[in-house]
Amino acid sequence: MLDRIHWLGHDAFRVDGPPTIYFDPYMLSEGNPGADVILISHDHGDHCSPEDVAQVQGKDTRIVTIASAARKLTGDVRIVKPGDTIRVKGLEVEAVPAYNVNKFRSPGVLYHAREAGHVGFVVTLEGQRIYHAGDTDHIPEMAALRDIDVALLPVSGIYVMTAEEAAQAAAVIRPGVAIPMHLGRGIGSPDSAQVFKDRAPVSVEILDME
Repeated sequence: MLDRIHWLGHDAFRVDGPPTIYFDPYMLSEGNPGADVILISHDHGDHCSPEDVAQVQGKDTRIVTIASAARKLTGDVRIVKPGDTIRVKGLEVEAVPAYNVNKFRSPGVLYHAREAGHVGFVVTLEGQRIYHAGDTDHIPEMAALRDIDVALLPVSGIYVMTAEEAAQAAAVIRPGVAIPMHLGRGIGSPDSAQVFKDRAPVSVEILDME
């Protein structure tokens, strides 16, 4: 499965199909294949980018996202909230909570509040479970995740988990392999990926940005 996962910078990934899946496409380079399914974690512009969606969206593309992001998009958009499970293009998609507990925009104002209903995703593809955490801290709901083969975890701090917090999350989730994200495209330091790899008690793969 790792050979089919491509890091496109920041929190954007492509999983080669069928079906071809994109997570949070943002600042895409030219030449990416068309999407069967696009999963968008929340409505912030570096995750929900209509221009980047349009690059890979076709008439049969299914988009799965939360209501606030859906308002920015066109096409076949399926709305989910934390706790929902749906099937699109034969793919099982679970929407799981994603929020901050200690990352504040201003005193008392979190960057990603639980009440906003942002999500991460767990997709099951050919028996492999891939978890894209979205923008989140290490939250209690991670303890309920089961049988994760690949975990895509933010590590840059400021808006999301620090590398050390992500290592603690990995210890709870116990994926087969973890891949650091929320880096690149001018966001976060590449050093955070190595700190995460050094501290996580699971196998870690640092992907090259494509």
